[in-house]
Amino acid sequence: MGQDINVKKLKKNAFRYSKVRGETASRVRIPGGLVSAESMVRITQIAEKYGNGTIFVTNRQGVEIPGIRLEDMDAVNRELQFIIDDTGVNQQERDKGYPASGTRNVVACPGARLCPFGCYDTTAFARKMDQTIFPNNLHFKVAFTGCSNDCAKVRMNDFGVIGMTEPQYDPNRCVGCEQCVKYCKKRSVGALQAVNDKIVRDPDLCIGCGVCVAYCPTRAWTRSREHYFRLVLLGRTGKVNPRLAQDFIKWADEESILKIVKNAYAYVEEYIDKEAIEGKEHVGYIVDRTGFDEFVKWIMQDVQLPEKAEVASRLYWDGKRYDRSNNLK
Repeated sequence: MGQDINVKKLKKNAFRYSKVRGETASRVRIPGGLVSAESMVRITQIAEKYGNGTIFVTNRQGVEIPGIRLEDMDAVNRELQFIIDDTGVNQQERDKGYPASGTRNVVACPGARLCPFGCYDTTAFARKMDQTIFPNNLHFKVAFTGCSNDCAKVRMNDFGVIGMTEPQYDPNRCVGCEQCVKYCKKRSVGALQAVNDKIVRDPDLCIGCGVCVAYCPTRAWTRSREHYFRLVLLGRTGKVNPRLAQDFIKWADEESILKIVKNAYAYVEEYIDKEAIEGKEHVGYIVDRTGFDEFVKWIMQDVQLPEKAEVASRLYWDGKRYDRSNNLK
């Protein structure tokens, strides 16, 4: 790549640095993983007109269009406008493409739009989150999953949102078949038991997955009208200390989660290593440096959780650790 190319500017415009001299790849953002067929047609047309005729589907539900010549970036940005409008992504100037790349595409499983186990509309919540936090060049990863099956692998993200429901039981509709008891034990945590031909739920054990609702043949079990969420924090992959996110809040509400994640940006702005390359210091490493209590103080500012919410007072992460002091390879 020639010296006249501003690589930092290129990356912030959501174009990837390429090993092929004179070429780049456009990163197309699809919040929540849902996009219209017309937008996919437009992406194909861009790939055929400006790229090398291929499209790469990323593991964060976006797509990359490789093989774009550097001199065609402005033209590609103009053609991306239809897709940007279609997916509802925030933009500072029209026809200028994506204004940031640090905050990664917000991931979501199909959720209640498609899955019988989904407790809420994951795509709708993911798009609200994207509207709240994008554009921003800080390195954040946020993901949504409809239930505790965690098909979206949210525990590998800085912030993971898992759908919950408080199962509602109507004994008048119950025929005592014990399907719910069977499948709660088989596919969940065994929070149900039959007592005098009726079903009793242990609220302390129940994880709000909704398996009982999915398998009840008479709709004696239904989902609560209220949507609840489990918020897990600071999972990550990487070289030094990969780890899974841990539970921070159970029975949280949507508004609180949006505010918590937005508050985390202010925390990172305050404490990020100023030497970090392009703001790419992971949130978890900053928390390791400042301490968990300081992190919680920032993210919980002005957050009013529902009375039902349960908050962990302390989180402990495990995972592979490397001791760089002993020089082991």
